[in-house]
Amino acid sequence: MKTKVLTLDNKASGEVELNDAIFGLDPRADLIQRVVVWQLAKRRAGTHKVLTRGEINRTKKKLYKQKGTGQARHGARSAPLFVGGAKAMGPVQHSHEFDLPKKVRALGLKHALSSKVKEGSLVVLADAKAAAIKTGDLAKRLGKLGCESVLVVDGEFDKNFQMSARNLAHVSLVPASGINVYDIMKRDKLVLTTAALKAIEERLA
Repeated sequence: MKTKVLTLDNKASGEVELNDAIFGLDPRADLIQRVVVWQLAKRRAGTHKVLTRGEINRTKKKLYKQKGTGQARHGARSAPLFVGGAKAMGPVQHSHEFDLPKKVRALGLKHALSSKVKEGSLVVLADAKAAAIKTGDLAKRLGKLGCESVLVVDGEFDKNFQMSARNLAHVSLVPASGINVYDIMKRDKLVLTTAALKAIEERLA
């Protein structure tokens, strides 16, 4: 499959061949969803916690004798039904991470890339370079490409381009080595430089 290569000024700069095994698949939403859930689970801190009955600072003395009072049996003030007692089955610190096979992760990335191609939301740039650090100028040039919410992927970012883009809320920059399903699906457009395209094909082919 062939696609046009553009410059930042939205001018033609030739054509490039896309690998059908990576960019020409019929996208499966279930695979993409599995990888996104896996990524988000890994990001969770898991530090939410409440004091358990063993940790709460309340007296352990028996409130009253076991029998003969006509009241329910209690052994400590730390019971969940008392004010100031522990919370029943509250959250404890733990990891939310789970395993996902490497092949599924790679397949999910291929399907995410293919979905952008199918939607017509993939733009291939000859390079992503800026002559000077000018945020407004870069915003206009990306606007010409029809990129309102965009993920830009490059092999190694030009410093001027990187500095110009860092203040644009709708633009995310990710190196080719760090490309992932969540970032691809989060943005409306995916912009790949020819260097990034080559790196991705070497990684997934």
